[in-house]
Amino acid sequence: MAAPTTDFIAAIELGSSKITGIAGKKLLDGSVQVLALASESSDQCIRNGVIFNLDRTAQSLTSIINRLESTLKAEIGKVYVGVSGQSLRTLLHTQTEHFEEETKITQELVDYLLDKNREVPMVDQEILEVAPQEYKVGNNLLVEPVGTLTDRIEGRFLNIIAKTNVKQNIDKCFKQANIEIADYIISPLALAENVLSPTERRSGCVLVDFGADTTTIAVYHKNILRHLAVIPLGGNNITKDICSQQIEEEDAEALKVRYGDAWPDIINTEEEDETYTVGGRCSIEASLLNKIVEARTNEILANVWNQVMLSGYQDKLLAGAVLTGGGSNLKNITVAFANIKLTDKVRIAKETLTNVKGNVEVSKDGTKNTILSILMSGKENCCIPKQKEKAKEMPSGPETLFTEEGESAEEENKRIVNELKEKKLKEEAEKKLKEEYQQAVNEIKELIEQKDHKEAKTRLEEIKQLGIKDKEEEIDVLERAIKKLKKENSIFGSLMTKIGQILDEEK
Repeated sequence: MAAPTTDFIAAIELGSSKITGIAGKKLLDGSVQVLALASESSDQCIRNGVIFNLDRTAQSLTSIINRLESTLKAEIGKVYVGVSGQSLRTLLHTQTEHFEEETKITQELVDYLLDKNREVPMVDQEILEVAPQEYKVGNNLLVEPVGTLTDRIEGRFLNIIAKTNVKQNIDKCFKQANIEIADYIISPLALAENVLSPTERRSGCVLVDFGADTTTIAVYHKNILRHLAVIPLGGNNITKDICSQQIEEEDAEALKVRYGDAWPDIINTEEEDETYTVGGRCSIEASLLNKIVEARTNEILANVWNQVMLSGYQDKLLAGAVLTGGGSNLKNITVAFANIKLTDKVRIAKETLTNVKGNVEVSKDGTKNTILSILMSGKENCCIPKQKEKAKEMPSGPETLFTEEGESAEEENKRIVNELKEKKLKEEAEKKLKEEYQQAVNEIKELIEQKDHKEAKTRLEEIKQLGIKDKEEEIDVLERAIKKLKKENSIFGSLMTKIGQILDEEK
């Protein structure tokens, strides 16, 4: 019987055609070993990458976890979950800060701009991740502004957003299935990290992930994400069109996969038309099948290129395009894309850049790239360690009852336990102090926005007394902001007084 595995990362991908679970570990040579893999059909609970049936999703998750644990011979304590779906997209936002005099930009100030960016009010949407673009310092655009002197800084941020119910529904399903979520992973970002080469991201390229119900487009330039969108078109749209010829969906999918051609050769159209069949159950003329596949594929690719145009980087993608996902296996898909995009630089990513090992067979056709990328993004051990066996009874003899310092084993155990308790109490106190500090900082920011410099100054004096280390620069920024507000309020007050006097004189 194989020994249980006690060190692994577990991940879940909520796809439109399948929910997939995987467990594996990162090896010292940089490769990944897949230890277990399981999947369940999701067409009855997920549509366009978004959960619509909580109960069925929870049941599928429970089944997948049980199958993974059976293979691992170990319990899964938590999992990393990929987030994608039709509502996922990016929104560009600019955050500006002015100073009374030239000020050195610090990391705390950059973080402050990032926090202010996250506070942008949104209706029925939430910011899942932020991709900083550049910072405008004076007339210069900088990726790293820390250390520069300026009286004005403008931060440009690309916010990755989704509908609020996306994560809410995921939370509900995993809670119902009694599965802890280790962290959320933005699937397209993880995928790009693991299928795009550094040169492709730096030179500029578009990553296109052809899924079942959706196609995800991510544009990169100078190693920075510039645009992300998910369109509600995928491989299933082609399959459904084939079904319109009185063909069952399962057979239509088989015809598409086996014979589908995204850019058919039209040279031999005068020859007798060939007929395609699947298991003797159905048949379709080759020309008709190719017409359907080509038309729908071109529609998808046209929408993909429209997103590239919306990004504004269509003429800066020196590395071309990288295609992945199930739809990238269509015959002549690169030719079709090249004709839409007018470039020959099109690559199909069948595998991730990281070498994948293991006895579990992982298909190398692009369909597992996303789940592997989510797995590779995980950092913490997801195994529930079994309780250690009770310590065996120690043999008699004074040499086993005392440590080298003359401390008895019982006293040593008590000392270690007390040290651990003190360490835990200290960590909890520090955490509480930092939370109190952050809450106070947020209140000060709100007071500044409300133009209440007096109360803001009072709260600032309070947080100074907390004595938080490494926060002097942030406190200094807040203090300058309050002084600036006080000056503005004073000018405004004087102006209102003057206006009042003028009005009294006129009366």
